Amino acid sequence: MSKLTWSEFTKRIHIKIDMEKLYWCWATKKGITSWFLKDSHYLRDEKTLGEDDFILKNDAYTWFWHNWDGQEEGKILEANGKDYIRFTFAGSCEVEITMEQREASILLSLRQFNIPLDEKSKLQIFYGCSNGWTFWLANLKAYLEHHILLNDTEIDLRPFGLAGYEFVNM
Repeated sequence: MSKLTWSEFTKRIHIKIDMEKLYWCWATKKGITSWFLKDSHYLRDEKTLGEDDFILKNDAYTWFWHNWDGQEEGKILEANGKDYIRFTFAGSCEVEITMEQREASILLSLRQFNIPLDEKSKLQIFYGCSNGWTFWLANLKAYLEHHILLNDTEIDLRPFGLAGYEFVNM
């Protein structure tokens, strides 16, 4: 992306961890629920994957959040088993995760793209997801480098009508 636009955004963070562990955090049920989700289900050929099975292209997912009753359903579009994952997200959008070794850390880049350009998508997807991914990448770094989680899992934030826009750790 050479200029800012409403149709996509990129978030980047350096994380001091080995590539295999970082990929595991994104590509397995056990990994992704350790720092990001309340629960997740992955299906391959209509069979549920185990908690340590790595996702593959064409797998389907259902994600369940802490502090939100909704769920996200999508498809894994690419997963190379090492440093790259791409999946559908938030309707017609896609998310691309790349991991690059940089001296003593991994540069993790997350790009969400194909964001519709209507006003609702600008608010809920561009603004909402951009803020959300900023927090979740910081949470991933805190988890891997310092063994702490920054998100609330015990305080029910659902009664706050705008919780997803106001709380920085949801």
